[in-house]
Amino acid sequence: MKLLIVSDLMHYHRDGQVVAWGTTVREINHLAQMFEEIRCLACFDPRPAPASSLPYDPDKVKLIPLPPSGGKTLGAKLNILRLTPLYLKRIYQELPWADVVHVRCPNNIGLLAILLLSLVSFPKLRWVKYAGDWKPMNRQPWSYDFQRWWLEKGLHRGIVTVHGSWSDHINKVSKYVYTIATPSLTEGELEQGRLLGYGKKLNYPIYLLFVGRVTNNKGARRVLQIAQEIHKHGLALELHVVGDGPDRPALETWTREQRLHSFVTFHGWYPKTKLSDFYGKAHILLFPSVSEGWGNVIAEALSHGVVPLAPAVSIIPQALAEIGAGQALNPLNISAFVQAVLYYVTNPDRWKVESLAGIEGAWRFTYNEYLTGLRRIFADAWGIEIGRNSLLQRAESISSPLCQDQSIKTI
Repeated sequence: MKLLIVSDLMHYHRDGQVVAWGTTVREINHLAQMFEEIRCLACFDPRPAPASSLPYDPDKVKLIPLPPSGGKTLGAKLNILRLTPLYLKRIYQELPWADVVHVRCPNNIGLLAILLLSLVSFPKLRWVKYAGDWKPMNRQPWSYDFQRWWLEKGLHRGIVTVHGSWSDHINKVSKYVYTIATPSLTEGELEQGRLLGYGKKLNYPIYLLFVGRVTNNKGARRVLQIAQEIHKHGLALELHVVGDGPDRPALETWTREQRLHSFVTFHGWYPKTKLSDFYGKAHILLFPSVSEGWGNVIAEALSHGVVPLAPAVSIIPQALAEIGAGQALNPLNISAFVQAVLYYVTNPDRWKVESLAGIEGAWRFTYNEYLTGLRRIFADAWGIEIGRNSLLQRAESISSPLCQDQSIKTI
C-alpha cells in the first residue's frame, strides 16, 4: 500500500541529504515498515538545518517539495494566503496516487488538507494525527479549535489519532477518534535504558536533568530557579541542561550572575544516541514546559529510571498516573517542583519504586507498540490488515473508511 503524508514539517539540505526534525523522521521511517512506498509533501527551508535533524529512509520515502509558509507577522500570514492555491493543487494532484492519506495537524497545510478531504472521494482511507493537545486547558489559536472541531465531527471522512484517553465526562464521544501513545523508543533503546536504570540509587549529589530546547517557553529559566531554591536547602546537587536554543546565552549569563555555575552545567545539543549518558546518571527530570501535548523526553527519562517532574497539561497527568512514576505539576509553580524534589530526597524508597515503575512502563512508547496499535486501529476502522507480513488489500475494496459507532477507543 502507498501512503501520502501531508504536514508542514520543515525540511533542509545538509551535506547532500534532505533532513527534517529528527523525532518526526524517526516516526515516519518506522511507518515505512507498514507501507510499500511513502510520499511526503515537504516544505523546504533554505536556512541551515537544526542539529537535531535526521534523514529519511531513502528507499521508502520520497519528497514532494513545497515552498514554506507560516509565521506571526502580517507579511507571513499574507504569504500563507498567497500560497494556499498552490498547496491545495499539490495535495489534490497527489491524492489519487495514495491508498492511504495521512494528515498531521494542527497546522495551516493540515487545515487545508482536511477541508479538501471533505470535498473529494479519494483516497477512501484517511488518517489524521492530531499532535497537539486534544482537550487543552489554556487558550489555543482559533485555527486549532476549528481543526479539533472538524476532526471530532468526522467531516474529513476518516479517523483521527490523538494523545490521551478522554472519557465521557471530559468530551463528547466521537466515533472517529482513537487514542495511541506517541512513540520515541526503539527496542534497543528500551533495553539500554533498563540496563542503566535498574541498579540506580538516589544518592548525593542529586542529579537533576533538563533535556530540550533551551527557551523560557520550555521552562529552561524555571529549571534554573528550581535548582537555585533546592540549593538553598543545603542539598548537594548537580543540574545538567542538555539542549540549545535562543535563550541559552542569556540564561548562562544569569547563571553566572546568580553564582550557580558551581552546580549547573550547560552541555549544548547532543544527538539522541548520546543522551543515555545523561539519562543513565540522572535521578530526576525537571520539565516545567507550558507548551506540550506530550514530551518525548518524558518517555526517554522513564525508560532509564529517571523520575519525571512534568507539566500538568494535556495527557501528561494521565500517563504518569497510569505508569505510577513521577508527578504532573503546575509548570509555573516553582515551589511545587522544589517540594517534589525534596519529597523524593527524603523518601528514597518511594523514588526507587517510581524509578522501577517508569522502566517497566516505558514499553508503551516504543515504535513496535505504536505500529501494533496502528494495525489494530486500521483493522477496527477499515476492516483491513496493514503490515509488512500481512495480506494487503487494496483500498478500493473498502466500503466505508469509518469505524462503527462506539466510544473513543484506546489502543
